[in-house]
Amino acid sequence: MFALPRRTVLIGAAVAPIAACNTNTGELVASPTAPAAGQVLAPVADIPVGSGKVIGDTVVTQPTAGVFEGFVARCTHAGCKLPSVTGATLDCPCHGSRFGLDGAVLRGPAMAPLTPVAVKVAGGEIVAG
Repeated sequence: MFALPRRTVLIGAAVAPIAACNTNTGELVASPTAPAAGQVLAPVADIPVGSGKVIGDTVVTQPTAGVFEGFVARCTHAGCKLPSVTGATLDCPCHGSRFGLDGAVLRGPAMAPLTPVAVKVAGGEIVAG
């Protein structure tokens, strides 16, 4: 069984209400909604190889030809919306975190990778699920 240190639990409890705020304005941000299974996100042709596209609260990437990955389009540091894919990275506008097309953290302050969202190709389209 895995137990978290008491300090980690206490810090998490103190930070959780803050993480739901837009750090630029202090406004509460809506929790991202996962797309419904089978929901069409984009045509395959709209997701360039070596890049990606933000579609609502989801980002779909194509790190290599024919391989598509989906993630929640929110920084794992403070929940800021990731506005777009720039080249081969997703850059957080709030604190400068940078993520790779595979969701991995390339630069902090984020420490956790992007949250995955299941996607698949069906009939020339990227669909959730």
